[in-house]
Amino acid sequence: MVKNNLLDGEKLALAVAKYAHENKAKMIKVLDLRGISSIADYFVICTAGSIPQLKALRRDIDKDIKGNYTVSPRAIEGSPESLWLVLDYVDVVVHVFHDDLRDTYSLEELWSDSKDVALEFSTDE
Repeated sequence: MVKNNLLDGEKLALAVAKYAHENKAKMIKVLDLRGISSIADYFVICTAGSIPQLKALRRDIDKDIKGNYTVSPRAIEGSPESLWLVLDYVDVVVHVFHDDLRDTYSLEELWSDSKDVALEFSTDE
């Protein structure tokens, strides 16, 4: 991850969540995994309702984070057709699921000992 102005993981996770919300993602959650995971400090999990929306979320989150924070993901895995995309920012891993697949993997249950990070917007959609 290219860092600029010492962007910390929580700030990056909250920025990703905000951009996902602005791009109409649903059921956005930020999980604080510090102290319980060696994978990342934060997961951002959100849902898209269609393959075109999956494509748009991947493109726009990457573009918005890169444009505003000069941070690029180390890797982007999955394809919209696989119904699950992962953007790996090292400290923050972003999971974008299609509606049909999110419950199958149930990351919130898998990481149930994590803490939810409060968001400044409603995620009830």
